[in-house]
Amino acid sequence: MPVAIVTGASKGLGRALGAALAERGWDLVLDARTGAVLEDAAREARAYGTRVVAVAGDVTDAAHRAELVAAARGSGGLDLLVNNASALGAEPLVRLEALPLEGLRAALETNVVAALGLVQEALPLLRDAGGAVVSVSSDAAVEAYGTWGGYGASKAALDRLSAVLAQEEPGLRVWAVDPGDMRTGLYAAAVPDDDAWRPEPGSVVPAFLRLLDERPASGRYAATALLEREADR
Repeated sequence: MPVAIVTGASKGLGRALGAALAERGWDLVLDARTGAVLEDAAREARAYGTRVVAVAGDVTDAAHRAELVAAARGSGGLDLLVNNASALGAEPLVRLEALPLEGLRAALETNVVAALGLVQEALPLLRDAGGAVVSVSSDAAVEAYGTWGGYGASKAALDRLSAVLAQEEPGLRVWAVDPGDMRTGLYAAAVPDDDAWRPEPGSVVPAFLRLLDERPASGRYAATALLEREADR
């Protein structure tokens, strides 16, 4: 069975994607900081009969990243790494003039440094499998939205790392994916007064699955475009 590591897998998009992969027969290594919530997500995925290892911890911790990769190795290898864990830098989001520099550092550490650290740790297994790396991006990486500067800067940096990794590792598929607006805890923390309707994270999972099915060229993709192409098939 193929094996995936999914970070930030206790809720939101990470949880929905983990469940969808398990339904397809993938073995999983799931990460999140809160053990009880992560274990609940793992039980949901295990209901599909696959092997699911839940490893609670913080992706900014090098020892934790090594533990995730060791768990994948113990499951038989690694075919897919999903860098989904994210930090905002400030909750709620604020203008750049008020953004705490320690908050910006925290966003960069989680969204960029830890993501690269996990890629570095996982590369031998990914190379062996001819695997794929998915990094969850944002439209804030390419559009200028007030109060989203710190978070957007971190996602723009993640996009650039993904693009360079794709050049350096032609045997892998490396995709940065903008999932679009979703109803998640992260968005609620970012903009708590915004009660506009947004789709559930599970609604964009088919876009990620399409990448895995078709393995298009490495690059940056928007879930909305992938879903439109799927509808046209």
